[in-house]
Amino acid sequence: MSLTYSFAPEAREELLEAIQFYESESLGLGAIFLSEVNEGLNKLLEFPKSAPVLRGKVRSKPLRRFKYSLIYTLREGDLHILAVMNQKRRPFYWWGRK
Repeated sequence: MSLTYSFAPEAREELLEAIQFYESESLGLGAIFLSEVNEGLNKLLEFPKSAPVLRGKVRSKPLRRFKYSLIYTLREGDLHILAVMNQKRRPFYWWGRK
């Protein structure tokens, strides 16, 4: 069975906000950011336990070119994204999301 992924509603909103921000900074940069997120997701789908544990069962996968991390947990065949976290935000602001 292959792993799937899902986004918490707040994580999806963070993703959209980041794409809009980067696109407003430079035309096409939002698409590059999204491509980077997709690359990170693909790596996690292939190696879901490759990112370090932050707390409990929650892991963090930093993006290569942007100061963002994918905060996620694994649950029953699903890679669940809790946050698309700007690394300059306060740590653990996302704690308590499901």
